[in-house]
Amino acid sequence: MKLDPIDDVRCILGESPLWCEREQKLYWVDSRAPAFHVYEHDSGAHQVHALPEVAGSICLREDGGLLVAMQTGIYALSPNGELGHCIARAEPNHPDNRFNDGRCDRAGRFIVGTMNDKARITTGVLWRLDADGSLNALDDDIIVPNSLAFTPDNKAMYFADTYKHTIHRYAYDIDKGTVSDKTLFADLDGATGRPDGSAMDSDGCLWNAEYAGGRVVRYTPDGKIDQVIELPVSQPTCCAFGGARFDELYITTASQRLSDEQLAAEPLAGAVFVCRPGATGLPEGRYAGNVKNLGVSA
Repeated sequence: MKLDPIDDVRCILGESPLWCEREQKLYWVDSRAPAFHVYEHDSGAHQVHALPEVAGSICLREDGGLLVAMQTGIYALSPNGELGHCIARAEPNHPDNRFNDGRCDRAGRFIVGTMNDKARITTGVLWRLDADGSLNALDDDIIVPNSLAFTPDNKAMYFADTYKHTIHRYAYDIDKGTVSDKTLFADLDGATGRPDGSAMDSDGCLWNAEYAGGRVVRYTPDGKIDQVIELPVSQPTCCAFGGARFDELYITTASQRLSDEQLAAEPLAGAVFVCRPGATGLPEGRYAGNVKNLGVSA
C-alpha cells in the first residue's frame, strides 16, 4: 500500500487527526510541542499554531470552531489557531492528571479521557462533556485513555487503555450518552505494539494504531484482524478517515523517546501519513454546545 508523508511534518507526539468535510482540511495536534496543525487538502498549505500546554485531542464544533483538550482543561479553539476560553477544568483532586484522547459522539457530546502525566497509575477518568458544559464520568480506573470510536449505528463505543494493552467495547445509549455492558474486544498483552488511537469505517470496522508496533490494523466487529498497514516508523499514534470521499486514511506518528540510532533508522518518525486502504470513513460528530454561553472562571 502506498504511504505518503504530508509535507515535511515531524511531530514529537502527533495525535488526534481530525477531518473537517466543510473546510476540506485536516487538523491534528503535536501534543508535546505543543502545537495545532492545519492542512488544506487541495492546496497543500500547512499552518502550525503554538499551544500553551500539552494537548491531548481536538474535536469539531457545530458552530464551526473546535475544542482542544489540554493539560488544565477543555478550551475553545478557532480554526486559525486562536485559543479561546476554558469550557471545563481538569480534575482538581488529581493535579497530575491531564486530558488525553477524545471524540464527539453523533449527538454532540465530547467524550474524553484523563490520565496521570507523571506516573502510569490508574487515576484516569473517562468523561462526557455535555452541551451545557457539564462533565459527567462514564468510567474510571484508567491509565492512558485512547481509541475512542463509535459504530455507524451509534449503538456501541470502543475505548482502549493503552497501558493495560486492551480495547473494550461498550453498549452506548446515544439518547442519554451512557455506557453499559463493557466487554473485552482485543487483548494485546504480550504483543509488540500497544493499542493507541482509532478510526471507525462505514462498515463498522475499527482501525487501530499500534504504538511501538509500527502498524495500523483493521478489526472486524467480531474482533478479528483482517487488514494490516505496515509503517516505516515504529510509533503510530492515531488515524482518521478524510478526503472528499472519506477514502483516505491519515495516520499520525511520534518521534518521542527514540534514541539517535532509532531516529536515524526511522527518518520519517513523527510524520503524518496518508494512504487509501480500500475502506471509507464517516463524518465526525461535532460538539453541540454554544461555547459563547459556556465557560469556567479562571
